[in-house]
Amino acid sequence: MNTSVSRKIHRVLPAALALALVAPLPAMADGFSDCLERLRAQAARRGISRATFDAHAARLRPDPSVLELLDTQPEFSTPIWDYLAALVDDERADDGRAMLERWRDVLQKVEERYGVDPATVVAVWGVESNYGRSLGKRPLLVSLGTLACMGRRQDYFRGEFLDTLKIIDEGHIPVERLTGSWAGAFGQTQFMPSTFLRLAVDFDGDGRRDLVDSAPDALASTANFLRKGGWKSGESWGFEVSLPPGFDTSLAGRRNRQPMSSWIARGVKLATGGPLPAGDPDRALLLPAGPRGPAFLVGRNFNVIFSYNAAESYALAIAHLSDRLRGGGGFRTPWPTDDPGLSRAGRRELQRLLIARGHDIGEADGMVGDKTRKAIAREQAALGRETDGRASQRLLESLRAAAGVGAGEGSGP
Repeated sequence: MNTSVSRKIHRVLPAALALALVAPLPAMADGFSDCLERLRAQAARRGISRATFDAHAARLRPDPSVLELLDTQPEFSTPIWDYLAALVDDERADDGRAMLERWRDVLQKVEERYGVDPATVVAVWGVESNYGRSLGKRPLLVSLGTLACMGRRQDYFRGEFLDTLKIIDEGHIPVERLTGSWAGAFGQTQFMPSTFLRLAVDFDGDGRRDLVDSAPDALASTANFLRKGGWKSGESWGFEVSLPPGFDTSLAGRRNRQPMSSWIARGVKLATGGPLPAGDPDRALLLPAGPRGPAFLVGRNFNVIFSYNAAESYALAIAHLSDRLRGGGGFRTPWPTDDPGLSRAGRRELQRLLIARGHDIGEADGMVGDKTRKAIAREQAALGRETDGRASQRLLESLRAAAGVGAGEGSGP
């Protein structure tokens, strides 16, 4: 995949078009039904009972709105400073440390069995579902059935659709609990159905592999995923570094691992100014925002995290959160922007200010959706700025000033 981060923020479909997509034309629905009927034989070959197929698949209706999301993953369409500001904030770190304490015994047993440290497992949990609080609301069978019959990558999504039916048929998770992302990831640590069938484990001993309602199953399954991906126990994912003036940045790239002695010889140091650990394994140089932003030397375990979602910004979010859970702080080198991203608390404050200015955006929940982006764009236009709908520090400061509110006064919970 292309892991470069563009500066263009995704814009959701106009409301009228979105409404049309949710209510497909009869011909589209007929074609969808024909496609599902063709999948019946494939389901039988996978051992899925006819009763399960008839009860849960035969009468589905498509949701073509998911097709619009195929090429708009936030890992690739959001500036990395916005992406990380929302995913790795003080709130997420505080909650994660509380989860480390709450699930200490389970996490200790998980580490003993799979060799993955608790901070890393909990960081995946935090990034994927905010510790089980945000599981996604789209019915998996509807999303995956649509993707199996429409758009590109149909072969891949047919497999995931049938694997979802297999999960239901085997009695692991009831269909009403199988909701998740538009692409079919579900549960507290967001497994795709095929990954569930390969790697999910029953860690609480109830006879079912349940990533939705069992935190022990979800945490252990995540550790099993990382172990199977090649996780090296006791080895760090990497660390922030500083580069000397005139450094040849063509050497950067996640796959271009070099011996530590090579980086030392080129003048690379820890971000603290100290020397690199000479005995460490080979590392690659990562420059997620180019040569003017933070730089990292990453190793094999970073690549294992990357395999969870195949985006460098995603892997960096989990790696950074795991460090925060171990007591670490923020990056020493600032992002190359004069308008940083907002934490979730900052986004909630921005939304409250928008509501106070008469914008109908719903609840101030820190989730920047279509209504919030449109309200932001209107405020940006009034300020004579680019109307990109981006929730930024500069806009928050402008709205605070207009409301006569000082920094932090309106932040609230």
